Amino acid sequence: MQLNKQTVLITGASRGLGAAIAEAFANEGANVIINYFKSKQKAEELVERLGDNAIAVQADIRDKNQVDEMVDRAVSHFGTPLSTVINNALVDFRFDPGAQKNAAELEWDNFQTQIEGTVKGSLNAVQAGLAYMKELGFGRIINIGTNLLQNPVVAYHEYTTGKAALLGFTRNMAKELGQYGITVNMVSGGLLKETDASSVTTGEVFGMVELVTPLQKATSPQELADAVLFFASPWARAVTGQNLVVDGGLVMD
Repeated sequence: MQLNKQTVLITGASRGLGAAIAEAFANEGANVIINYFKSKQKAEELVERLGDNAIAVQADIRDKNQVDEMVDRAVSHFGTPLSTVINNALVDFRFDPGAQKNAAELEWDNFQTQIEGTVKGSLNAVQAGLAYMKELGFGRIINIGTNLLQNPVVAYHEYTTGKAALLGFTRNMAKELGQYGITVNMVSGGLLKETDASSVTTGEVFGMVELVTPLQKATSPQELADAVLFFASPWARAVTGQNLVVDGGLVMD
């Protein structure tokens, strides 16, 4: 399915990377569902910028009923089935190395928050779209990961653990859903310059990353969004279960 025929749900899309992904799909002519939890004003401003092929819908991705209602409302609004899910939402986390708890300070609740936001939220979004994708005989599920799995420059314990679980989720879903024409992949960025979540990252950390990155720069949200477009496009029709690292070559896996 061409990008301009797709109806795309992007979780956590009101700002940062999610907003960049929403803009990328809208620029290709896709119908875009901008999910937000708290950032209503930013989500509405983004819809105003993108125009008639975008709608903002509030939902806590950890709540299955809210996610189902969001998808049903958006599908009714556009009059087209959901074809594409981008699991991008980040729940209660910022990339602040100074505030990160160390191994002695961590509590299970820190991990639970990230696992629920990352894996449970993704499961809810996939299940909300699955019947539509099976009906179409086509689906694209793209999960947002991190290169910290391969290279934990900063030990963001709970965040990285949640994303590691998401990689397992990606590959298991790819195995099961391929029979329905649905591909499931992951795009893993490095430290993005910049998003709301990385705005508290120190210049020292950015400088360290840029120094050892072959392209000598931090990846932008727009550059990562382009890789997401690839996985949703017809050019990636034979690719599933993969994790593409988009970080300027810092991690070569």
